[in-house]
This record gives sequence, C-alpha cells and structure tokens, in this order.
Amino acid sequence: MTTTIAMITLDCAEITPVAQFWAAALGYEQVAGDGESYAMLRGAEGPALGFGTVEGYEPPGWPNAHGSKQFHLDLAAEDVEAEAARLVGLGATLADPQPGETWRVLLDPAGHPFCMTKAANWG
Repeated sequence: MTTTIAMITLDCAEITPVAQFWAAALGYEQVAGDGESYAMLRGAEGPALGFGTVEGYEPPGWPNAHGSKQFHLDLAAEDVEAEAARLVGLGATLADPQPGETWRVLLDPAGHPFCMTKAANWG
C-alpha cells in the first residue's frame, strides 16, 4: 500500500480571500465547501488544497524567529519575477527579508509564507 497526500489544508481567519487567491494563483477550482467556513480547491494534478476557519488564527511568522512557521508551499515557475508580480496582483505580498537570489518568498492573503523558484531548479 502506498500513502499519498490527498489534500493540504491551511488554517485561516477568513476563507474567501485566501481560497480565491490560491484558486487564481494555481488555476484550481473550488470543488467543495461554502467558501466562507471551509473550501476545497482541486487542479488537474496533485493534491487538493483545503482551507479551514480557525478562531483566533494568527499567521505564521516570517522570518521564522519564533518557530511559528510549521510548513510552507514551494512553487515552481518559468519566470519567477513575472509570476511573483502576478501573485502580488492577486493579493500576495513579498516577504521581508528575502532569503537570497534564487527564491522569492511571498505571503498569501492570510499571511502563510510560500516560496517560488525557477522550474528548472526542480530537475
């Protein structure tokens, strides 16, 4: 038996802006949930992406000085700068500080950090 990731779920204070951001960023569609208390997105490939409301939600920290960042998504793009600009236009923000020249760290509308690098770096 093989175990696979069926869904990655992110906690949020408000589902709508975060689900809309990730749907537009990844080209996913909402396939379940009301979009206010819960939403599940699915694309053509890979695991689903879920969002759940958590009362008292506090976004993870960047940089990770206090150990509050528990995980993050790594995205691959052909043109990192153009894709970062597109995602900022959708509601992301560039994190400060940035870790180097080959990665861009952004924050989704709920403050979840995610990284982007060139697709060629993934082999």
